[in-house]
Amino acid sequence: MDFFQVISLEEAQHRLQQKFSQNNIAIEEVSLLEAQHRFLAEDLAAAENVPDFNRSTVDGYAVKAADTFGAGEALPSLLMAAGAVRMGQRAEMILQKGQAVAVPTGGMLPEGADSVVMVEYSEQFDADTIAVYKPVSPGENVIACGDDLRRGEPVLVRGTWLTAKHIAMLAACGISKVHVYRPVRFAIISTGDEIIEIDQPQQIGQIRDINSYGLAAMIAQWGGEVAYRAIVKDDYDALKAAMEEGLRQADVLLTSGGSSVGERDYTYQLMQELCQDDVFVKGIAIKPGKPTIAGKSGGKPVIGLPGHPSAAMTVFRVLMGTVLKQWGMQLQETIVPARLSANLPSAPGKTTFQMVQLRQEADGFIAVPVFGKSGMIHLLGHSEGYIVLEAHQEGLEQNQQVLVHLL
Repeated sequence: MDFFQVISLEEAQHRLQQKFSQNNIAIEEVSLLEAQHRFLAEDLAAAENVPDFNRSTVDGYAVKAADTFGAGEALPSLLMAAGAVRMGQRAEMILQKGQAVAVPTGGMLPEGADSVVMVEYSEQFDADTIAVYKPVSPGENVIACGDDLRRGEPVLVRGTWLTAKHIAMLAACGISKVHVYRPVRFAIISTGDEIIEIDQPQQIGQIRDINSYGLAAMIAQWGGEVAYRAIVKDDYDALKAAMEEGLRQADVLLTSGGSSVGERDYTYQLMQELCQDDVFVKGIAIKPGKPTIAGKSGGKPVIGLPGHPSAAMTVFRVLMGTVLKQWGMQLQETIVPARLSANLPSAPGKTTFQMVQLRQEADGFIAVPVFGKSGMIHLLGHSEGYIVLEAHQEGLEQNQQVLVHLL
């Protein structure tokens, strides 16, 4: 058997990038309100100036800045009242030298005005006269036409993960529909005679199906969906049927468990068959997650994940994240700098993912390693994130600066 031809994590990611260089996920048009938490499938540019007129940022008087130079409490500038601009209406007048026009916050400046005096620094003496007690400079308290966005200016690039801030910006541009990628569909198959559904009565020796639920939640966080899910015993025909069905329904097939060298672990054998021997990852030098396999069937990724939950979810994150980024989908990841609370040994020759808790202190975050035996779910449940020890590193020292990838 040629299983466990272990390669580095970097080489595994490189092979995934090469094998899945093309994005075959369908594109669909949706309304702006439906676009949140979807990946943008096109570059977008502003179709108009934002704002499309000069507008005031304060309540006050639109003026020519030069008319206010030298103004003060003792000797205000006296300007002629020349009307008012109503909110949401065009300023029809043309401001002349020595005039002032009342404008509300967000109101349009009349032609000829280049600044706005705040109402706090002005006073209406009578129906015809405005006193200005503080000078303004050209452009003060004004957003000029196109200051926010200019017509033709790039707004968002393909692959952007659309959130509320993007939706608001697109609305400002008058964009009501966008092209997005259809959610990536996943099939998840948990294998093993010991695996049962989470709501089944548990017998001695049985384990609840943790992985498919954890993976499904991660998939949802990335905007994907689970199209097929199954628990399959250690039976060749049953597993083959489930894998074939998963490939029919999904864009990506995931299996968890059954990727070791046990006598009845059929996952590797079936991956070789279904991928027509195109299994290009047969073990990775990482901890946890060494017994990871990956192949390509009908243009689709097939990834055999380890059975231990923390390993399965960590490996899924780093491998599937590579594929989605290769497809142009800009996954959002939060990374927090921190100081390590204690010395941390490494696994020589392996990339190590160490779960940590974060503790806030006056001078920043402290990363506290969370230890436990292989397969213990509390490694995930009690952790805020993980740090990466590269294969060449000989451990980390207490108080050393690290980067924590938040879960």
